[in-house]
Amino acid sequence: MQENLNWLLSLVADYDSLWVQIAISVLIVLMALLVKNIFTRIIFGVVLRLAYKTKTDFDRLLVIAFEGPVRSLLVVIGVYIALQCLPLSLTVMSIASNLFRSAIIIYITVGFYNLAGGDILNELSEKLNLEQSVIGFTAKMLRFIIIALSITVIAQEWDYDISGFVAGLGLGGLAFALAARDTASNIFGGIAIILDKPFTVGDWILTPSVEGTVEDMSLRTTKVRTFANALVTVPNSVLVNEAVTNWSRMQKRQIFFHLGVAYTTPRAKLQECVDRIRAFLQAHPEVHPDVIFANFEHFNDSSLDIIIYFFTKTKVWGEYLAIREEINFKIMEILEEEGVSIAFPSRSVYFENKLKSELDQHDSQPF
Repeated sequence: MQENLNWLLSLVADYDSLWVQIAISVLIVLMALLVKNIFTRIIFGVVLRLAYKTKTDFDRLLVIAFEGPVRSLLVVIGVYIALQCLPLSLTVMSIASNLFRSAIIIYITVGFYNLAGGDILNELSEKLNLEQSVIGFTAKMLRFIIIALSITVIAQEWDYDISGFVAGLGLGGLAFALAARDTASNIFGGIAIILDKPFTVGDWILTPSVEGTVEDMSLRTTKVRTFANALVTVPNSVLVNEAVTNWSRMQKRQIFFHLGVAYTTPRAKLQECVDRIRAFLQAHPEVHPDVIFANFEHFNDSSLDIIIYFFTKTKVWGEYLAIREEINFKIMEILEEEGVSIAFPSRSVYFENKLKSELDQHDSQPF
């Protein structure tokens, strides 16, 4: 026993021994793995519970986003410290130092990358009432910026002159912009549509180019399903420069037409028909009460015209047609009960007496 203890003490005293240095390095790496497991099971759980108690969800999302990178970074730190205990050359240690700093930048990048694509943008969209397409585009742009900045910092860490690279990107970007001018205009058109929100997926829209239901929206194109069940892909640069009628955002549906009755209709009968139609519309439960017009408007060429103008409460096309049909049948019933006939285009021709007498004489002559 005493001999073993003396051997261990002599081994520790002989720190310059390569095997001792390797053993210490391995021990440091094992301790880093142990700390990683402790962090995962205990420390991370405690920090996450504390984050749940805060007033905002940002703390919780931040902890979740950086949990994986911090665990891996603990092992990297252990490996780097272990390398410090080995008798390595200055060149190797310089490379190891650059790798260590690059690893730190990469793990920080991964954390922010996770944060940019997490639930934080979804919560922000709910507070600001933003479309999901806006959130998706914002997440992609943030992730691209994060990766680009990370690559730039790592390149500088390795003493790489990025000024020429940036200048090359500028020239290349100019050439690419000129070559992809139409694509760029579509992308900016998509951004304008996303920000202005003239329509969303599921809306019924009408433009000079297409009419139908919006089925999909992207940065470059918008897909519209027409009522003939055809799928039309419209470039966003076209949609952003056209007048867009969004029928889905109607608050009520309009019904407007002229009802022409015969000129032989007595004034009292016409007045009674107008009053009954107006009273019926005002009492109808599916007619919006704000705007209701049923009036004798003008004398047409072959009819006395009654203007009928109102809105239905429903916006559903099928329900709207059913209500309109019911109202049309009721108007026909009122006209039948009052003995008023609907006019049709007609023209009366009058002849002078001289022409009439000559025609009578011609008809009276025998063949």
